[in-house]
Amino acid sequence: MEIIFGQQTTKVKQLADLISQDISIGKYKAEDALPSINQLSQYYKVSRDTVFKAFLDLKERGIIDSTPGKGYYVVNRQRSILLLLDEYSPFKDTLYNSFIKHLSVRYKVDLWFHQYNERLFNAILRESLGRYNKYVVMNFDNEKFSSDLYKINPSKLLLLDFGKFDKKDYSYICQDFDDAFYQALLQLVDRLRHYRKLILLFVKGTKHPQSTCISFRKFCTDHQFECEVTDNMDEIKISKGEVYIAIRQLDVVSLIKQSRISGLACGEDFGLLAYNETPAYEVIDKGITTLSIDWEKMGTLAADFILSGKQIHTYLPTEVRLRGSL
Repeated sequence: MEIIFGQQTTKVKQLADLISQDISIGKYKAEDALPSINQLSQYYKVSRDTVFKAFLDLKERGIIDSTPGKGYYVVNRQRSILLLLDEYSPFKDTLYNSFIKHLSVRYKVDLWFHQYNERLFNAILRESLGRYNKYVVMNFDNEKFSSDLYKINPSKLLLLDFGKFDKKDYSYICQDFDDAFYQALLQLVDRLRHYRKLILLFVKGTKHPQSTCISFRKFCTDHQFECEVTDNMDEIKISKGEVYIAIRQLDVVSLIKQSRISGLACGEDFGLLAYNETPAYEVIDKGITTLSIDWEKMGTLAADFILSGKQIHTYLPTEVRLRGSL
């Protein structure tokens, strides 16, 4: 069809208004792909440049958006967010609840877990391209950046937790598994001196960064602690005078059960530190001392990124929550 353009405004503005009207009456629905620039140029008998500039006008109004390889599409006015986490855990639940709490009802959050599976991670990202207004993603590896992340507009992507790789122009809220871990142990050095040996439980298959082991050994060398890193829980027999640092909640439970069978008191006969705070650690025995970032704060900051659109580049500190297990 040929548009009869008036004199009161530009062709670009009139074409943009016409497409906007088609969207408002439902000709093109939310997340529908729009016809190509060539198709609209032929249909409305205008130049390709006019269509292109009309699309730019509609993008600025927040009515449409575009994705490389997929063209232009109608934006869902209910803001859609992809929240892609690694795996479920109680502290991820804290993160999620904090994130949801600070968003308005206008936002719809799709929660996925990639289980540290690179193929699943990339498949979820590829399927999600162009479907969401913002992407909040925990990477599958601390040192490897997926090429599929480059396909997302940097202003729409927030990286969480892992991040010992070049994050370029992307926003991130991460934790430091190296120096921050060392500094957290340093806060406990006087209490740790009550014990003869420190043991880090770094069980096979854990996705926790290996660099934590390096920082642990450095701390023990610098402060003259006898130490050990073990990857097999079956070999652990709780002994008096030892401190156990457990990364997995499963290993904390295993140690507590074994200590009760052995008649050893946590916090008296042996020490116990857990990585990542969960509500359960407040009530187990006399409380389990934790080394953890503030997962609730991570959720709040992630929500602020969504609401404000402002870039964020921060590492959350590793905090010590001292309880009766040490």
